[in-house]
Amino acid sequence: MKYLAIALSLSLLSSPLLSQVAQSENSMKDCPMHENLSQRGHHATVESHGDQAMGFPQDKTIHHFRMMSDGGAIEVTASDPNDEPNTGAIRSHLLHITMMFGKGDFSIPMFVHDGVPPGVTTVKLMKAAIQYTYQEAPSGGSVRIKSDDAVAVAAIHDFLRFQITEHQTGDPLELEQK
Repeated sequence: MKYLAIALSLSLLSSPLLSQVAQSENSMKDCPMHENLSQRGHHATVESHGDQAMGFPQDKTIHHFRMMSDGGAIEVTASDPNDEPNTGAIRSHLLHITMMFGKGDFSIPMFVHDGVPPGVTTVKLMKAAIQYTYQEAPSGGSVRIKSDDAVAVAAIHDFLRFQITEHQTGDPLELEQK
């Protein structure tokens, strides 16, 4: 009886119907209509935590994360250039982030992303080798992150790549060749 159950199980595993189901599921993995629900849930968490931690609604702002040979930049602007309340909130947040990151405090991105983003541990350890500079921009601002140390730059790039992916900005994940 035991051998009959094993034989029956093996025949079901090799059945054309099971193979067809597996093929059908694999063909749907890249379909946007069948996007992984856990990914959608995670992005919603990132957006919700971002609203709380940054002080402005993520759906009314535009984020960009720029990769540069000596580090990179975080840029945030209000979607509506006339949105003065969100422009002010963006500028306040970026100024605050500039000071926090300079002290090695990455608690806000850790809260927003519900974990430690790649590169953060190294960036915190190498804080003396990294400069953070805030700059105001029309309807927002930016934080320039810069270092002469190759290890620090690699960690900055890891952090920025993660941000690009998590915030779904569509920014290049590699340095643009000029």
